[in-house]
Amino acid sequence: MDLVIAVVVLVLIEYIAFGILVGRAREKYGIAAPAISGDPVFERYYRVHQNTAEQLLAFLPAIFLYSHLGNTTVAAGLGTVFLVGRGLYLRSYVADPKSRGLGFAMSFLPTAFMLVASLVIAVGNLLGMF
Repeated sequence: MDLVIAVVVLVLIEYIAFGILVGRAREKYGIAAPAISGDPVFERYYRVHQNTAEQLLAFLPAIFLYSHLGNTTVAAGLGTVFLVGRGLYLRSYVADPKSRGLGFAMSFLPTAFMLVASLVIAVGNLLGMF
């Protein structure tokens, strides 16, 4: 479980770093708070940060559920894929939003797998199948 917790902490640090990048972009492109539009590059940083928050809403329970019901090592590995995927998503989205597909898939698919697998295991346990 410590490995899963370490991955989760790294994911949260990454999210905080994305927020710092939004602040820097706000300053660089002259976007005064509370505005969230005005420069396309600033808006990309902002969208990456917001999209990551949206992804975290499902990822965090998914990794803890799967690490409890499934396999802790696999959960940590999938969490690492999520972490790398979000970094790739940032780089590609800021450069060209149309190129964000791989980074998105690398963060969405591990979450989806862990959620579905947790549901299957939980239902299987309830039905005495596992």
